[in-house]
Amino acid sequence: MAKNILIIDDEVSIQETLSGILEDEGFSPVCASSAEDGFSILEEKSIDLILLDIWLGDNMDGLTALEKIKELYSLPVIMISGHGTIETAVQATRKGAFDFVEKPLSYDKIILAISNGLRFSQLQTENKILRSKTDKAVQLTGNSQSIKDLKAQIKRVAPTDAWVLIRGDHGTGKELVAQAIHRESQTSKQPMVEVNCAAIPEELIESELFGHEKGSFTGAHTSKRGKFDQANGGILFLDEIGDMSMKTQAKILRILQEQTFERVGGHKTISVDVRVLAATNKNLEEEIENGNFRADLFWRLNVVPIQVPDLATRLEDIPLLVENLMAALTNRGLEKKEFSKEALALMAKHSWPGNVRELKNFIERVAIMSGSACLSAEDITLFLSPTRETAPTGDQKAFTLPYGEQSFKDAKKRFEQEYLRLKLTENEGNISQTAESVGMERSHLHKKLKSLHITN
Repeated sequence: MAKNILIIDDEVSIQETLSGILEDEGFSPVCASSAEDGFSILEEKSIDLILLDIWLGDNMDGLTALEKIKELYSLPVIMISGHGTIETAVQATRKGAFDFVEKPLSYDKIILAISNGLRFSQLQTENKILRSKTDKAVQLTGNSQSIKDLKAQIKRVAPTDAWVLIRGDHGTGKELVAQAIHRESQTSKQPMVEVNCAAIPEELIESELFGHEKGSFTGAHTSKRGKFDQANGGILFLDEIGDMSMKTQAKILRILQEQTFERVGGHKTISVDVRVLAATNKNLEEEIENGNFRADLFWRLNVVPIQVPDLATRLEDIPLLVENLMAALTNRGLEKKEFSKEALALMAKHSWPGNVRELKNFIERVAIMSGSACLSAEDITLFLSPTRETAPTGDQKAFTLPYGEQSFKDAKKRFEQEYLRLKLTENEGNISQTAESVGMERSHLHKKLKSLHITN
């Protein structure tokens, strides 16, 4: 697909010369005679690079336009000038210009600058995606049949352009499923734009999704591109779609159907090509019956439904999950812990109502709080918060105390050990600060730590 290059220059002869050069090199040139015309094109068309004249014969010069472009768009801008000076070039570079080319234009120089600018932009995009993938190190993990089936569904739907509705309880890994689909999709080299519908206030969600124009509401000091605009040509992930208001649902339905929208406070129609992935932990059929979710939006999103299994239905995956989660924590600098077979067996009896997220938090808690290099079943009993959903087996009670069958004296000692270890960690090992935070004299705390065999 040919790259779209926007030429902003008030000289028609320069527009024609550059257009001819670009067409010969397989690019698709788009011309504007003023900065205002250039911004109108940017709002309506996907642009890959901009050639911008410094001296424009209108109300906005090139350097002012450059500042606004860098504020609104992540695009490489090459400045062009017939009156170039070192001072002007330095000023343009400081404002974010990728390169500076003087008139009369050299064919070789302009093509080299464009090639370098596009290559740099692609590297930025790839690095952003790589950082995103690195930050989210935990992948879909497990060898259970339910996880194998889930991975097979992802493998089938990812290469298509079909929309997907990902369903599952809190903490099951719905976002990981979306990331896996993106990773195996045809647009994997483009970033996946994510929107948490539950985290955005209702009065701001339209601005977040569709963007807004400067002055469209209080606090809108500049124009802003929305998530739909940013996701053009790629994937938009709408997380917690069930928490979106009915008003916003109506607007988003029209946009999903037509793939066109207007920014808040704007009047220009913007067209996009976006693949949508949506996720929810709610029963949308019940939400429809209760009048909280639009049936037509549900059917628009529910092209390919994917159900993410609860951890309770795949407890055989716990050993592998624990290994991977512990490895991720070790990469963050935490001390590596081993888990005995008895510890893993006890963890497999827990119902994990918080699913993989609860398991992840538990592993991190154990890694920080436990002084043991290898965790036993007793350690797990100490740290694992009991739940009423824990399945009773044999001689195990349906509800167990966190310190098992220990005496009050032993249970009190274990509590003091873990409490003081936590406080020491919070205060980075500083005895004085820890003593102050727990309300003890420093000398008293020192003796207590010694009696509990806690080393600092």
